[in-house]
Amino acid sequence: MSESFVLITGRTVKQAAGMHKGKESEAYRQAVSLVEMNADDMVRLGIGEGQFVRLCNANGQVEVPAHAGTVPSKMVFVPMGLVVNALVGPETEGTGMPSFKGLTVEIEPI
Repeated sequence: MSESFVLITGRTVKQAAGMHKGKESEAYRQAVSLVEMNADDMVRLGIGEGQFVRLCNANGQVEVPAHAGTVPSKMVFVPMGLVVNALVGPETEGTGMPSFKGLTVEIEPI
C-alpha cells in the first residue's frame, strides 16, 4: 500500500561531517541515503525504524531506510544529494534551479 507525501530536502549536520570525509565516503553515503518521516505516519503504514521504503514520482524512484524524524504528518525529508536527485525533475520554471521542496512522492514499505 502506498501513500502520497510532500517531499522536502535540505542539508544536515551529518551530511556536512560526511562531506569532509569525501562524497565517496561511507559516512556521506549514509548521511544522504535515508528518509525522515513522522513517527505516526510510519506506524500507520506499518514501517519500522530503519526499514527500507520506496519513494517514487514521475521523475524516478529510490529505496532508502526510513527513520522517525520531527517532520509534520504527510511530509518527508531526504537530505540533498544523489539519492534525492532521482526524484527532482528537470523543470526550473525559468529560474535555472529545479525545485527541491514541495514535491509529491508516493511511499510504500518494501
